[in-house]
Amino acid sequence: MTTTETQEKNVTTGATVWLTGLPSAGKTTIAHELAARLRGEGNRVEVLDGDEIREFLSAGLGFSREDRHTNVQRIGFVAELLASHGVLTLVPVIAPYADSRDAVRKRHEANGTAYLQVHVATPLDVCSVRDVKGLYAKQAAGELTGLTGVDDPYEEPVSPDLRIDSQHQTVQESAAAVHALLSERGLA
Repeated sequence: MTTTETQEKNVTTGATVWLTGLPSAGKTTIAHELAARLRGEGNRVEVLDGDEIREFLSAGLGFSREDRHTNVQRIGFVAELLASHGVLTLVPVIAPYADSRDAVRKRHEANGTAYLQVHVATPLDVCSVRDVKGLYAKQAAGELTGLTGVDDPYEEPVSPDLRIDSQHQTVQESAAAVHALLSERGLA
């Protein structure tokens, strides 16, 4: 790639790619795989990991519906800000409520910022076997309540931009599907 091509490639149109799904669906794993690919192509990329955001930006919030909504809106604000400045912003966050996700989409639309919603539609039984953080085991043992998809609701997206059934493909294939969507929309 010539210097001019590299400079042109680095002036990207930003976008937010929100990966929603149950705990242990594969959202973060897919986001990091996609981020590596996009960076390798010269794109500016940030991953706003839900666990990190909870620790630093949303510390003190609980898991009530109101607190979850506040958390999603904070993440949506930061994502839109980054995306509006040319960063491909990958957001692997559960965001269990449709109205919260819709508010984030509307913020992006109001500012003319690209927003794509990806539903990582891994079934509950697969997520509970993966149990990356041990949440399902804690819930089953009675040590945890309010687990999204088990004893707290998860409202599946009605019409996401992309639906990924991660239990039927590799992480690389899932990331490639999101990359193809970005390319199709002229965002990568």
